[in-house]
Amino acid sequence: MMIIKIKDNDKTNFIELLLLADEQINMIEKYLYRGEMFALYEEDLKSVCVVTDEGAGNYELKNIATKPEYQQMGYGKKLVSFILEHYRKSGKIMFAGTGDSPATIGFYNSCGFVCSHTVKDFFIDNYNHPIIENGKRLTDMIYLKKYL
Repeated sequence: MMIIKIKDNDKTNFIELLLLADEQINMIEKYLYRGEMFALYEEDLKSVCVVTDEGAGNYELKNIATKPEYQQMGYGKKLVSFILEHYRKSGKIMFAGTGDSPATIGFYNSCGFVCSHTVKDFFIDNYNHPIIENGKRLTDMIYLKKYL
């Protein structure tokens, strides 16, 4: 049976999993403590996600990570679906920022997100090392949005 829990107290216990989606601890710390963390379990932990309140009814998916052995099994999509429903009453828009990676953008598109805007050189300006995904260096942050 699948269960999704909101984690308030033990967020740092999930750092190793969060590092799969955001590989620099100080960047995770910028949103971890001000965000709401969701954890999806089905017998054991499968996925986690952190969502921040950006004001005026806008929320942002800051990190969604699924354990490698459970990736591409629908857990991330189920977690995003739960989160969208959770914020539907209090929010207007859910944003998600990611690198220019077809696989990740495709994931968000499959969850109903569309392109919103781009922050040029985000990964160059904010990370102390090159971020490489599928052999490509990420430079710009691509924001996607979904109306709640």
